[in-house]
Amino acid sequence: MCLAMAIIAAAQQQPADLVVINAKIVTMDDQRPQATAFAMSDGKFVAVGDAATVAPYRGPRTRVIDARGHTVIPGLNDSHSHVVREGRLYNQELRWDGVDSLERGLAMIREQAKRTPKGQWVQVVGGWSPYQFKERRLPTVQELNEAAPDTPVFVLFLYSQGMLNRAGVEAMKLTPQTKAPEGGRFEFIEGGALLHAEPRPIILYQAVGKLPPMSAEEQINSNLHWYRELNRFGLTSVVDAGGGGHAYPKDYATADTLAKENKIPLRVSMYLFTQTAGTELQDFEKWTKEVKLNFNHATELLEGYVYEGAGENLVHSAGDYENFMAPPPELSDEKLRSELTAVTTLLVRKGWPIRIHATYDGTITKVLDVFEQVFKAENFKGRWVIDHAEGISAKNIERVKLLGGGVAVQNRMAFAGEYYAERYGKEAAATAPPLRKLLDSGIPLGAGTDLTRVSSYNPWLSLYWMVSGKTVGGTEIYPKENRLTREEALRLYTLGSAWFSGEEKMKGRIAPGQLADFAILSADYLSVPEEQIKNIESILTVVAGKIVYAIGPFQNLAPAPLPAVIPAWSPVAHFGGYQKQRPSGPRGQ
Repeated sequence: MCLAMAIIAAAQQQPADLVVINAKIVTMDDQRPQATAFAMSDGKFVAVGDAATVAPYRGPRTRVIDARGHTVIPGLNDSHSHVVREGRLYNQELRWDGVDSLERGLAMIREQAKRTPKGQWVQVVGGWSPYQFKERRLPTVQELNEAAPDTPVFVLFLYSQGMLNRAGVEAMKLTPQTKAPEGGRFEFIEGGALLHAEPRPIILYQAVGKLPPMSAEEQINSNLHWYRELNRFGLTSVVDAGGGGHAYPKDYATADTLAKENKIPLRVSMYLFTQTAGTELQDFEKWTKEVKLNFNHATELLEGYVYEGAGENLVHSAGDYENFMAPPPELSDEKLRSELTAVTTLLVRKGWPIRIHATYDGTITKVLDVFEQVFKAENFKGRWVIDHAEGISAKNIERVKLLGGGVAVQNRMAFAGEYYAERYGKEAAATAPPLRKLLDSGIPLGAGTDLTRVSSYNPWLSLYWMVSGKTVGGTEIYPKENRLTREEALRLYTLGSAWFSGEEKMKGRIAPGQLADFAILSADYLSVPEEQIKNIESILTVVAGKIVYAIGPFQNLAPAPLPAVIPAWSPVAHFGGYQKQRPSGPRGQ
């Protein structure tokens, strides 16, 4: 009787815009964990079940997609990213993400140097680990000199070390007399230089800041190709944590414009990051007056482009960075407490959600001491987040829980785990972060990458890391006790991450009433051999019921091709982004 009534009610509905059938659907909905078909209208799922469930929603104008038995998941959501910053940089970067040998990486530099015009650079700006290479080592300055004798080259390894070839040192006018910023060191070698963050990354931020920017037109084009690249992996939402060298509002201008023109094909929630030590309180005083939170700038995409709150950098005096090649920074207790108390009090009184970067347990303890005092004094019950938390202790997990906070974890250890284990020991690395304890604690927990410098932007590397306990170099750093099941990891990357933008009630599941974001996968995530998880991509990505990416068996459904990559010499025009063989289809579609 109930089923008959449901079918009659469905028949009274308007026909759906899109129906998917013959699918292996992982819904993330506890009421119906699996399904084979669903229907969507006006950007939301309206029915989930089997072919009979969705049959009444099929009309003459309904697009029907036969998934051909492929696995379908809710759209992935990176809960800690730097996508807006990368949008204005993507086209000028040579990505080593996914490159399996240093020999190939150097060949890419050699090839790119030949086409790079005078006054421009070859830039490899993070997203890789030397342990992903068969050689299992960093490049040398001499190798960069040989690959590009006349073209400036800058290579960034995480936020640990930068490398300049001879031409790069000359272009930046560096000499042995050049004074490095606090917490950094120049090492001049083989005519070039190594830039050491010891442990502060200011020296690296400054080097990136000296690289020539693209024109406004090129940045628009760069954004379009960047977001299409994210759709390639099934990403439909991101939470943006600001970023060093990415100032509000000037560096958001291109993304703001594209959002208003409804040209960003995923949902973006943003936190604002202060850039200058000593002016944090003034920055937030200004922004809390001028920035309207939770106002959607993308008029055709619900929750499409929204300013969410403050962070991940609240005050520079609390910044502990993540350079595992150097000891942790020594933070001034008095300065941290004074500045963080002032900024936190302001934000709490203004009702702003807050998030803060904290790698080590000592830093987390200091932050929680301030938060406990301010939250109690102000009776704050809002949303707040600890980002990264590799070193968090059981005691501080409980403190976070009692204060109603969440923790956003990323796969930074997949790219730096070997260095962490070398410095702090394998036993410490085995629970950095303590994934199982965090999940079992019941606190809100989201997954992500911290793209694009200390990790690749490929979400499947993060899912692989949580499930396998391995780095991108194959080093097993986590025992079975600190790994997650495939379903648990996927839940963190969908429903879990939605909490960090206050959207856990509207997205992260394939269920009636939820936002219609999903991806059809190239392989079955739940059953493929573990090592193949990192090779998964999307073959069809849908945001708000609209197809934003399609290849292979769904190539005929692909959105219009993007304009050709500019500038014409861009590494993206010749190599693309993540370096892996695509299932099929031309680059950029």
